[in-house]
Amino acid sequence: MKISRLALLAITVILSTSVFAQEVEMTKKDSIVQSYWLVTLGTNIVDDSGDEFGELFDLSEGWNMVPYPSRVSVGRYFKNGLGLEAIGSYNKYKEGKIIDGNVNPEDIDYWALDFRVSYDLNMILGETGFFDPYIGIGAGYTDANNQGRGTYNAIIGFRTWFSDHWGLDLSSTGKWAMDTENASNHIQHALGVAYRFEVEKGLSRKGQEKLALLQEMEKEQQRNQDSIAKAEEEARLLAERLQKEKEAVEMAAAEKAKKDAEEARRAKLQTQISNLGNVYFKLNSSYLTNQDKELLDELVAIMESEPSLMIKVTAHTDSRGAEKYNQWLSERRAERTVEYVLSKGISEDRINHEAFGETRLVNECKDGIYCTEDKHAQNRRSEFVIEQY
Repeated sequence: MKISRLALLAITVILSTSVFAQEVEMTKKDSIVQSYWLVTLGTNIVDDSGDEFGELFDLSEGWNMVPYPSRVSVGRYFKNGLGLEAIGSYNKYKEGKIIDGNVNPEDIDYWALDFRVSYDLNMILGETGFFDPYIGIGAGYTDANNQGRGTYNAIIGFRTWFSDHWGLDLSSTGKWAMDTENASNHIQHALGVAYRFEVEKGLSRKGQEKLALLQEMEKEQQRNQDSIAKAEEEARLLAERLQKEKEAVEMAAAEKAKKDAEEARRAKLQTQISNLGNVYFKLNSSYLTNQDKELLDELVAIMESEPSLMIKVTAHTDSRGAEKYNQWLSERRAERTVEYVLSKGISEDRINHEAFGETRLVNECKDGIYCTEDKHAQNRRSEFVIEQY
């Protein structure tokens, strides 16, 4: 089989595109963490010397810490770079340290509960690998130096990640007392192990560029493939269309035949039920005569020949007598009619009944109008309604 120059060129382009696509394939480095839950556990250092913003690293006299884990936090970080975090910390102002400009005479407990909103600076700087800087603001409550105070907080820090889940969190928080008359400002540093879970990843900027390039390459490759197989595709689509048209015609014919059969069956059943007529009762009676039973036997025969046929029996009275009595009498007539059918082996789920008393007369013989006995007799009846077939 000869291959045209155009087809050969298209094949060459496809092969070269495939090789180039392998060179720019997506890697793990192209994905970044976008949202997650975060828990940290670590230690905190408090500088409340009174000159903490002037001498940030006064370790010997200004920094206070305890030799065990003293800080825990939990937070939620979102795709837009914002994070919400709650932080609880404990510390102890050591005897001999400088607190509010004075030498501390004894050990004093430090407690703090803070809430903060932070922002991931990588959203501005771009992805910086394992280095994840952030800033934030917040508020909290601190009990320090035997003084409780609300604080306004400003935070700067960074996290460094060793994997998708584990890393270190380092930060410094300036805390300004809401009541400046009775409490001083201070700095709280923190270092802890960070664990994040329910991590949701997305593509980095470089990854997005790669993905866009790969998608464009796939589109170009598909266009080349389509140009080679266009004639074959058109022929295949034509054959499929002809086959579907044939199947549609056959299906329509089958549906019509089925519908015609159902209509014929329904008409036959309707004729059989209509030809039976009604059960007619004597005045003030709900008992079935032998003639009535013969009619019901014919109904039973029809139901036995049609296992899916379901019947409702409706019972009625003439207008003579009290309305309440007539309702009761029609219920008895319906029940006796159904009981007889059930006694012939028809299951209960195939026949039910409803009583209407004197509310559905078939003629003008209502209260106050004279009618012959024959006309009244026409209303004392049980009728049969096809509910399902």
